[in-house]
Amino acid sequence: MNKVILMGRLTKDPEVRYSQGNEPLAVARYSLAVNRRFKRQGEPDADFINCVSFGKAGEFAEKYFKKGQMVSVVGRLQVRSWDDSEGKKRWSTDVVVEEQFFAESKASFESQKAATPAAPKQTAQDDGFYPIDESIEDDDLPF
Repeated sequence: MNKVILMGRLTKDPEVRYSQGNEPLAVARYSLAVNRRFKRQGEPDADFINCVSFGKAGEFAEKYFKKGQMVSVVGRLQVRSWDDSEGKKRWSTDVVVEEQFFAESKASFESQKAATPAAPKQTAQDDGFYPIDESIEDDDLPF
C-alpha cells in the first residue's frame, strides 16, 4: 500500500502549467513545510515535501491555495529518475495528490497573514493549562 497523509504550510503559491494536447490538463506543483514531531538540536524543524496535483485538483490549488496557508493532502509517493544534461542520474520524490483540504479557517489564515493572530477565547495559566468550567456536572459529559 502506498498512502501518504500530510499537513503543513505552503512554502509558496502553487505553480500551474497545462499539458499539451486536445484536452489540456492542469498540473499544479507546490511544496509543504511539515513540522517534525521530534526536534533535535542542529537539525531542521520541518521537512519540505514536493506535491503535485492534476486536473480539477490542480485548478483548485491554483485558485485557492496561497503561500503560508495550512493545508492537508492525501496521496501516494512517486519516485522518478532521469539523466540530466551532464549525464548524471537525478532523483525526485513527489506526493501525487489524490485529495487536498484546507486545514485552517480563512479567518485564521488572514489573521496569521496580518501578523495579528486571533485572540483565544480563554488564556492559558502559567502552567500552560486552560481553566475549565466547574459548573459542568459529570452527568452532562458525553462519555
